[in-house]
Amino acid sequence: MATILEVAKKAGVSKATVSRVLSGNGYVSQEKREKVYQAIAETGFRPNLLARNLATKSTQTIGLVITNTLYTGSYFTELMQHSARMLEQQGRQLLLVDGKHSAEEERAAIQFLLDLRCDGVIIYPRFLTIDEMDTIIAQHDHPILVINRRLRQHDSYCIYSDQQQTSAAAVTRLIALGHRDIAFITGSLDSPTGRERLAGYRAALEQHAIPVNDALIMAGKWQAQQGAAAVEALLAQGSTFSALVASNDDMAVGALKALAAHQIRVPEQVAVLGFDDIPLAPYTIPSLTSVKMPVTEMIQETIERLISMLDGGEMRNRKTFTGELIARESIGPGPYGRP
Repeated sequence: MATILEVAKKAGVSKATVSRVLSGNGYVSQEKREKVYQAIAETGFRPNLLARNLATKSTQTIGLVITNTLYTGSYFTELMQHSARMLEQQGRQLLLVDGKHSAEEERAAIQFLLDLRCDGVIIYPRFLTIDEMDTIIAQHDHPILVINRRLRQHDSYCIYSDQQQTSAAAVTRLIALGHRDIAFITGSLDSPTGRERLAGYRAALEQHAIPVNDALIMAGKWQAQQGAAAVEALLAQGSTFSALVASNDDMAVGALKALAAHQIRVPEQVAVLGFDDIPLAPYTIPSLTSVKMPVTEMIQETIERLISMLDGGEMRNRKTFTGELIARESIGPGPYGRP
């Protein structure tokens, strides 16, 4: 394997000049720079990244921690795709690390990225508590930003989507259309998003003096088959409902299939609403009404804030994002008219 000294001899320059070319620090004439690049190509030299990083005190890498149970679905595909693209535009590399199945493993994933000398870390937490994340941020000099959780002590380090408010607004839309018997399929309740969307459903009913009927709340875990199973369970127990809210679109699609199998017309007999506005939503029959979450905007805000921190810019206050209901064919007037 070629060494930096061999590159220097081949290019007819000093080792220091080669180091300046590799690090991008210090002036090197264009003529000498081209000789160094030519020598690197001819010798097959590969720079020692660790040594370069120690010298420059920057790796140009940003770490992202997401537990592997969240890798499926368009929401997280969009999150990872835009993270990689936006960091590429900033000349930085994205490193994805698995947060696995516990708070301890999420903590270990963050430490792993810091040990790799990532310039900053982004975490979409599932298991770490708010207090634990506040403590982790306080313990490290490198910026650690948190997506979709509201921190108590570090406003500038969290980018938060108000899932409960967004869910409540969606259910309120159904109530305004004249629906009172509204079924709900939960997401995983060990997920903050799952718990907050369920809380929003309950809050909307209570706000409009509609009793919460626990028999209309079905457990789900984000997958289409669970949406179909929830409809089967509701029908088997003889529940009456004129609207159904699924905590994500995959489960809503499963619910649409089960309703069609029982020849229940949507939206004439049951209105159906989902979350996340997956690419398939406009193409279901009927097309699915869904709440679009501002994933791209949240990632953009996260990366802009992180780069600003790394560049010594001013700290930016927490910004709260909300979803937008995209009305399509799957919702319509309910049996009660306007309440």
